Amino acid sequence: SNVLSRSSNHPNRTLSLCSGSSDNIKKVMRREKNRIAAQKSRMRQTQKADSLHLESENLEKENAALRKEVKKLKEEAKYLSSVLTTHEPLCTVNECFFFVSTGTDGTHE
Repeated sequence: SNVLSRSSNHPNRTLSLCSGSSDNIKKVMRREKNRIAAQKSRMRQTQKADSLHLESENLEKENAALRKEVKKLKEEAKYLSSVLTTHEPLCTVNECFFFVSTGTDGTHE
């Protein structure tokens, strides 16, 4: 019945069941089965392409956010380095640390 309805919907796919051999019927049914399989394959391919496109967009957003964070951290590191460079010549903590670690001041060990 599916073959008959197909032939009425598509004049190019006519099938005369009276004069058709079982080979012709099998051929038409095989073509129909193949057409459906091809349609499903194209649908899966489209869904996969859509999924990959969405994943690509998400990765691009994540990449942009990470680049922004890297830029911010580099700026912060540069600032802290300049603060340390300015502070180092005036700092007496190194001397204090030396005394604490060696225990030469008699109060820390």
